[in-house]
Amino acid sequence: MTVTLCLFVLHQPMIRAIRSARTQCEERGVIQRECAAIRAQFRQADNGGRSHNLAKLLYVHMLGYPAHFGQMECVRMIASPRYSEKRVGYLGAMMLLDEKQDASLLITNSIKNDLSNSNQYIQSLALCTLACMGSAEMCRDLAPEIDRLLRASNSYIKKKVRTSVRYQLFIQQLLPILILLAVKSQFKSKSTVPDLVQIMKGLVISGYSPDHDVAGISDPFLQVRILRLLRILGRNNEGASDAMNDLLAQVATNTDSTKTVGNAVLYETVLTVLDIKSESGLRVLAVNILGRFLLNNDRNIRYIAMTSLQKIVGTDHNAVQRHRGTIVDCLKDQDASVKRRALDLSLALVSASNIRSMMKELLSFLSSCPPELRSQTASGIFNAAERYAPSQRWHIDTILHVLTTAGGDVRDETVPNLIQLITNTSELHCYTVHKLYRALLSDISQQPLVQVACWCIGEYGDLLLRGECQETEPVQVTEDDVLDVLETVLQSHMSFPSTRGFALTATMKLSTRITENVDRIRSIVSIYGSCIDVELQQRAVEYNALFKKYDHMRAAVLERMPVIEKNSQGHINGETIKESQTVKVKPGEPQQPANQVQADGKNSVRATL
Repeated sequence: MTVTLCLFVLHQPMIRAIRSARTQCEERGVIQRECAAIRAQFRQADNGGRSHNLAKLLYVHMLGYPAHFGQMECVRMIASPRYSEKRVGYLGAMMLLDEKQDASLLITNSIKNDLSNSNQYIQSLALCTLACMGSAEMCRDLAPEIDRLLRASNSYIKKKVRTSVRYQLFIQQLLPILILLAVKSQFKSKSTVPDLVQIMKGLVISGYSPDHDVAGISDPFLQVRILRLLRILGRNNEGASDAMNDLLAQVATNTDSTKTVGNAVLYETVLTVLDIKSESGLRVLAVNILGRFLLNNDRNIRYIAMTSLQKIVGTDHNAVQRHRGTIVDCLKDQDASVKRRALDLSLALVSASNIRSMMKELLSFLSSCPPELRSQTASGIFNAAERYAPSQRWHIDTILHVLTTAGGDVRDETVPNLIQLITNTSELHCYTVHKLYRALLSDISQQPLVQVACWCIGEYGDLLLRGECQETEPVQVTEDDVLDVLETVLQSHMSFPSTRGFALTATMKLSTRITENVDRIRSIVSIYGSCIDVELQQRAVEYNALFKKYDHMRAAVLERMPVIEKNSQGHINGETIKESQTVKVKPGEPQQPANQVQADGKNSVRATL
């Protein structure tokens, strides 16, 4: 693997291009271009950069993208007489091939020839590949060569044969069988766990061993396998968990976390601690290790740390809360996947005690986050505000802030939900209508905000015209000012048809709340009687009918909406509403789905014609 990493360094432009991709779509585009170039190079008969191209393909494979078209190139490179090509070819075979694929049979003869090679390093490559992917048939065919190497005088090859064969037997045969038995509970773990604990302790406290040492860690591959087996044995087993608690604490405190190998062992230790019935102090230690991972410069380590914390935030909430500051700082990470995980974890950490501070961070993130995260961020803020809002005014201010910042990215149900909240908070009607009126004057591009503002102006326009509001600075607003704003919304090219519907209904409702500009309202409504939009035209025609034929009913039809009681999803004012259900109307009145009435702010009352 070290050899391949050295080759990867030669292709830093490709790696940099992949990591700089802001979205998964951009990353796929970079990968597709690189794979196309690699295919073209593979087709050339005389290709001097074969090992480099295969190394690039292996990196693509490590990212999870298809790389099967490189299998035959691995076979060709293994058959090459050059050591530099053989080592990459064998590594590719270990990563891209397995014993179930027909292509693995093609390298059997090459492995047999390399086991007889005079170069001990070529023999070592063949042995490692055989231990990694050798099938029963392949091992049987190559048994004479293995036996001959065991009798050789070369100590390096003898060690490789023993370790490779031992790894093959132990990892591929013994441990899977033990794990299967552990899962099926077909053997007693009382005698097995202490033995595994003793083996693991020997690996942890053993001194430097050049035969098994990797970056200062004694046989980390074996440690990881033992930890995984201990995790299965200790799951839902209090006795087995108690027997391994001290060992896990020892591994967690004595393993070097400055190197990738140590982090791999620590990560398996953390997973084991969190999966068994471990002590509370040990779980806190595991969470603290994940907290240290969040400070690592490697984005992959930060990502797996947040993924693990996300799984335990429900059970170890207080322990994860201690690392809230570090998690929030990860929202500023340049990597999109890390940023998404940080957002999920930050939303999960919101509680009644930290709602104000966390919401401040989330609103700041919302103003600068990538477009693909705005909808998720806005929804998370809405849910948190609904659950932990310290006051109704704070709740309304938070939602309005989101609509002002990312109104185009909120979900469809945001408008009716906010209208319901405003309706049920009668003491803040004056404050809300003043705040929304100011927002409407400054920006009409955020359509959900404009819809709520028009609805509030239509319902509580009389409170706006009074100019008396204790919660906010009073503003002198005239009837003409309010109608000018609504006309601007009606005439704006940025307004959606539904937004114009809100504005037209608000204008009509103001006819019962003002006295001096009723003729102007009648004129505005009559203009849209010939509108190209059918919905808007129908509303205008019905409102004109209210002025002409049913003026005596206008005040009753356009009165203020009552409090909206919504006990659960789909239940409004005690009645169950389905999407396919329509509102009952009188003869001569068009039918409209109940959910559309709700989405229109529940104020699109049809006049009886």
